[in-house]
Amino acid sequence: MRTPPAHRNSPHLSRMASLVFASLFLALAACGGDGGSAKPDAGVVTDPDSGTPDGGLDCGDRQLQTGEQCDDGNTRSGDGCTSACTKEPGWSCDTPGQACTKAEGCGNGRVEEPEACDDRNNIANDGCSADCSTVERGWNCPQSGGRCHAAACGDRIIAGEEECEDGNTANNDGCSSVCRLEPGWKCPPGEPCARTTCGDGKPEGTEQCDDGNSDTGDGCSPLCTREPKCANGRCEEVCGDGVMLPNSTREQCDDGNTRSGDGCSSACELEEGFVCVVIKDEPPQTVSIPVVYRDFRGYDLPAVNGVPRGHIDFENKNAGHETGIVAASLGADGKPVYAKTGVSSANTNGATAFNQWYRDVKDVNKTVVGTLDLTRQTNGSYVFDNQAFFPLDGKGWVAMGTAYESPRNNGHNFSFTSEARYWFEYKGTEVLTFRGDDDVWVFINKKLALDLGGVHGALDGTITLSQKATELGLQPNGIYEVLVLQAERHTTASSYRLTLNNFETQRSVCEATCGDGEPDRGEECDDGINDGGYGQCARGCVWGPRCGDGVPNPEHGEECDDGNGLNGDGCNNSCRVEIG
Repeated sequence: MRTPPAHRNSPHLSRMASLVFASLFLALAACGGDGGSAKPDAGVVTDPDSGTPDGGLDCGDRQLQTGEQCDDGNTRSGDGCTSACTKEPGWSCDTPGQACTKAEGCGNGRVEEPEACDDRNNIANDGCSADCSTVERGWNCPQSGGRCHAAACGDRIIAGEEECEDGNTANNDGCSSVCRLEPGWKCPPGEPCARTTCGDGKPEGTEQCDDGNSDTGDGCSPLCTREPKCANGRCEEVCGDGVMLPNSTREQCDDGNTRSGDGCSSACELEEGFVCVVIKDEPPQTVSIPVVYRDFRGYDLPAVNGVPRGHIDFENKNAGHETGIVAASLGADGKPVYAKTGVSSANTNGATAFNQWYRDVKDVNKTVVGTLDLTRQTNGSYVFDNQAFFPLDGKGWVAMGTAYESPRNNGHNFSFTSEARYWFEYKGTEVLTFRGDDDVWVFINKKLALDLGGVHGALDGTITLSQKATELGLQPNGIYEVLVLQAERHTTASSYRLTLNNFETQRSVCEATCGDGEPDRGEECDDGINDGGYGQCARGCVWGPRCGDGVPNPEHGEECDDGNGLNGDGCNNSCRVEIG
């Protein structure tokens, strides 16, 4: 979708995307390969969620507030408006939310003698030196002035929108053909690219976070992405969680990652050179929700090699549907609370055993992280449906060998639990339906909304949220958490069906204007290919090697190149040496 011409004067203009789907975690697949090069001012401590400098002002929110002299929509100094939203000498910052301008000299965005470049600021290491005298190594700067870009991917110089450089332009080796980190990789400068390990406690590469555990709902998902922090419909704004809260003032965008150079910066600020589109008519065909599986050995299996006998709650009792196994509210740690202490239970064996179901316990369970991929239906709902639900076949204890556990009926791995969590904005039209065996519990806003506990065949349940709004404490436009817990405890059958209707969230989906075939603000050229041939448009939509760029190109017939298009100065406008 093209930006209307009336709006192209603002380099940071964007439109928010309203994306209709069930899970905020779509960002993992949709944007996991993006990243970039924007660098916050090194002298300012910022809130990593909002990009707001310490001091209480919402500097960078594009609104001129009491105590601010300017607000250009970012928290960087050197561009006319400092990281504390005070004016820098020699700059004009007339319109809040738009870039400041410099009337004269280096930083005014126009290449003027004797400047070699002018990228509208006086900051070094962004392509054009602080005094505009030099195009820095590995960069290509517009000859007319403006933002500089990486000259080439594969030159081992990280520049512009690049976030890695492995010396080639191949994909699937950690650093992509356009020098962006690929999902699940890290590429430290000067070192080979390597896979990251989510759960090792070290945020690296494309990981947004890593808290060293496989729990959901604690701010960092088991796929190492940020999660919303919500309570009773009110959420903190967490940059990178993929959530745009209603009437957000701190986040200008949120594309589900914390990496710059993709239209939405690491501080959730809009970036020049991108437009954001509204996805309404074509929502995604699939939605992926992270899910944590914990595999258990059945109670019929003996102790082996220091591993205790199988879990007493699995492959043991088989008494059918039983409600009341869990309390009506989640515990403070976001986990279910056992409610049958001191009360007879036909399917469970006490709090100590139950508390191991959804927690990692050495030698008792094996944790495996995956996704539930819901497919969009013709009615707009999203459905995951598997009547032979065996996600841990060949994994967990079975993968340890037959001494620990052999595959059961028809070669399947039974005895496991699953935990899936996601967030939505309550509108009053949401419906959730579920079918599963054995235990199934659904919590909404940390309150029990569906109770299909017990060891039983497939049972169905439906939650029409408008009918339970008061009971669950739901208010229109509030952001709420849904937690779906399931357990497969008997080696006969396993099925799982989850249907989500009318669940909505908002997030930003940005696309670069460079490559659309039409020069936009800040672009010198755009031929739709931009491969940088001689005299042609290059990466970043700036002119590639050419006569007048100050670099002699004898292979293209240049005898000289003095960086201008003038005759009569020894090197003419065709880059030929003038005689006499």
